[in-house]
Amino acid sequence: MARDTKPSELRPGGRLVNAEGDVQLDPGEEKVLPVLPLTNLVCFPYMLLPMGVEGARDTRLVDRVMLGDRLVALFTVKNPKTGELFKVGVLAIILKMLRMPDDSMRLMVQGLQRIKRGEVLTGGEYLEAAVAPLEEREPDTVRVKALRSSLLEVFGNLVKLSGRTEELTVASINLEENSRLADFVATNLNLEVSERQGILATSNVEKRLDAVLKLAGRELEVLRIGQSIQQEISEEMTKAQREFYLRQQLQAIQRELGEGEESSVELDELAERIAVKAWPEQIRTKAERELARLRQMSAGSAEYVVSHTYLTWLLDLPWGHYSQDKLDVKRAARILDEDHYGLVQVKDRILEFLAVRSLVPDGKGPILCLVGPPGTGKTSLGRSVARALSREFVRVSLGGVHDEAEIRGHRRTYVGALPGRIIQGIKTAGTSNPVFMLDEIDKLASDFRGDPSSALLEVLDPEQNWSFRDNYLEEAYDLSKVFFITTANTATTIPRPLLDRMETLDLAGYTLEQKVQIARRYLLPRQLETNGLTRKKLSIPAGTLRAVADRYTREAGVRNLERAIGTVCRKVARRVATGEVTGKVAVKAADLVDYLGSTVFERERRKRNDMVGVATGLVWTPFGGDIVFVEAARMEGKGGLVLTGQLGEVMQESARIAVSFVRSRAERFKIAPDFNADSDIHIHVPAGAVPKDGPSAGVTMATALVSLLSGRPVKNDLAMTGELSLRGDVLPVGGLKEKLLAARRAGIRSVVLPARNRTMVQDAFRDEPTETLEGLELLYVSRAEEAVRLALE
Repeated sequence: MARDTKPSELRPGGRLVNAEGDVQLDPGEEKVLPVLPLTNLVCFPYMLLPMGVEGARDTRLVDRVMLGDRLVALFTVKNPKTGELFKVGVLAIILKMLRMPDDSMRLMVQGLQRIKRGEVLTGGEYLEAAVAPLEEREPDTVRVKALRSSLLEVFGNLVKLSGRTEELTVASINLEENSRLADFVATNLNLEVSERQGILATSNVEKRLDAVLKLAGRELEVLRIGQSIQQEISEEMTKAQREFYLRQQLQAIQRELGEGEESSVELDELAERIAVKAWPEQIRTKAERELARLRQMSAGSAEYVVSHTYLTWLLDLPWGHYSQDKLDVKRAARILDEDHYGLVQVKDRILEFLAVRSLVPDGKGPILCLVGPPGTGKTSLGRSVARALSREFVRVSLGGVHDEAEIRGHRRTYVGALPGRIIQGIKTAGTSNPVFMLDEIDKLASDFRGDPSSALLEVLDPEQNWSFRDNYLEEAYDLSKVFFITTANTATTIPRPLLDRMETLDLAGYTLEQKVQIARRYLLPRQLETNGLTRKKLSIPAGTLRAVADRYTREAGVRNLERAIGTVCRKVARRVATGEVTGKVAVKAADLVDYLGSTVFERERRKRNDMVGVATGLVWTPFGGDIVFVEAARMEGKGGLVLTGQLGEVMQESARIAVSFVRSRAERFKIAPDFNADSDIHIHVPAGAVPKDGPSAGVTMATALVSLLSGRPVKNDLAMTGELSLRGDVLPVGGLKEKLLAARRAGIRSVVLPARNRTMVQDAFRDEPTETLEGLELLYVSRAEEAVRLALE
């Protein structure tokens, strides 16, 4: 028997037909059909009805019907005890059948037309009965039209008042047949089974419309009365009455659950903390007001948790609590030198801050931005600064942050709201003047949730951050004593207004000698301790460290250098653990192949012989400087210029400028003015797989061209750098420190530099040992003709 299942709402649609044609019975036609009883359910014509089928008899019926035309007669059970069925039912077709694991079935059927039955045959495998269509009568009177209009109006109001979808109203209006309209409305009313069956059995359409209209009117009136009662109750209960009633209920519930005493003890502890905490008076007032609200709430309510968390945050923040700075400049200098080698500019700035703070104790905290390649010690420098000042250290990584709320926090109205990372960092530090590092500030992102870099404008502005307002706290917090240090790999991606608020300190890549000193003083001892070794078991001389840094790493920092040293230490530790060695192991440069494998990087060395058409240039890379060879060749052609070596647009323009300059000065260089009339010029900059760009190779390209066209070789121990203008001026370039160190490593004896870079070179090497550029002659020129004269034999 079919189980009671809530019917779907009827939607207008056309007749269903099977493969043999129309599935409805013709007037007067009688046919024996399988009978599927319905319990507490009535199906109307054109109504989609999901239903469940259980029992062997009914499942056999469905299996048999699904093999044929899928037609079945649906009759509602009149008496469950005797199994008697109503006389009027509906002819239906099974649209879908799903067999469940317990052998029951789920059907989707659609009613087709009203039918009446004869005697039910019970002797077979399932119920059967002779059925015939129930003829409907619809008088064409004005009253029928009036009933239709009234039913549409009542049903529309019913749908609107009950909050159901307006599609029901539209569907009812689109039904042209009054019979189907009555069935459609009846399907969507809350009726008893007997009332639904009565409507189904009514063949007179006028009477059916009248009956459905009365039932719809009754339901509409019930809804109106219900709303009126709710409104009256709402108006009668005053705010004070509701609060009193709810408070009494709340206290009774808390007594039953045993929550009152426990929450009271917790709130008393919060009250004690509020009383003894030293903080601004307006914050104390807000905390006391929040505590009063907590006492009126249930400990199990969501609002209680929100308010309790907020009060806890107010109490945990170090309002007005500052750590005492140690303003001993000599001590701070010693600590900075212990932790980091080099970085003179940054260390001087920290010591200057200490000196000023000793003279002006109430001065504002500085905001520094350390810009440099990865691995140069920016983050670890922040910890050293905190140690030198005896302050707490907090680090927040901003890489990938793209939500403004990460900085300012969420408002308390949001579920799970918390303060932003700035306030969270202050809480972690426990003081209001920590050294606060904002790491990777150049990698901030922004999207539809806001721009976090804009939120940082207030944080990093000394004129505003004394009253920083977090969205969660909703109170001003003083950040003016915080020592903010930001780090970035490049300043180009930092928004200009944000960069303008910070003092930028550039950390250039370490030189080879600096890397050796850092490895000897810091990296090697750390790796020895990590791998359980001592200097008595392993020694790596400075020459070996230099070879590791030069041949196995190519970076501005020292991270890969430390990894390589760690690899050597691990291999030695393994030999010690297995008993292969018992004494001290000394790793020489020649032994590195056994520990680190073949050499990874080979730096360019100067050519041994002077060559025509090949000039040595200097380039800057994120891993330090290097030398390159600019090669020029001439071949038969039609005056074309070929550029290879993955040259960027700026470098290609420099090559064209060099060609034009040489042509304009052909007589001075003693070359034919029409040298490219019947030939092509090819300029190549190895290595071809490495992208290159920038204007600093302009003078080098011009020198290589003059050498090629005049037949005079370029000195092999001379390198040059400088931007070339069309008039022949040598313009200043950057990265000179790295370039000059690379020239010295490559065995270059003379370097041609722009005259306007003289001061920059002096500043770059002011804090370096005097032997850094020993054996390197610096030749400053302002015109390209001077550079060509110095370079050519």
